Amino acid sequence: MSEQVRPILLVAACALIDTDGRILLAQRPEGKSLAGLWEFPGGKVEPGETPEETLVRELEEELGIVTQVPCLAPLTFASHTYETFHLLMPLFVCRRFEGIPHGREGQALKWVKPQALRQYPMPPADEPLIPFLQDLL
Repeated sequence: MSEQVRPILLVAACALIDTDGRILLAQRPEGKSLAGLWEFPGGKVEPGETPEETLVRELEEELGIVTQVPCLAPLTFASHTYETFHLLMPLFVCRRFEGIPHGREGQALKWVKPQALRQYPMPPADEPLIPFLQDLL
């Protein structure tokens, strides 16, 4: 039995944590796949970028905040097969950033206590990350 070959997509995600121990979630906007679901901010790792560099760029582009590579700490990763690709997604934690996050692409944002994360519908790749954040916080 032959299995479909799926390309691996490398996406970096960030659990931004505020001084109250809450985690920032962003809602996927209409028109994108998995629209309406809540996720950890981040994006596709572009050629020549490290996952950390991707997050520094994406957090500025998507949320209008500034952080640095040393402020990103790797926590865990997700490995999930979707229909047309396989997602590999390292999750970093960031507690040090400048600015107040706002949805620069029209996405809704919400600061959520770790115990409440399961109340927000998430993409299948994001859900397994929740226990790691709950253990950390």
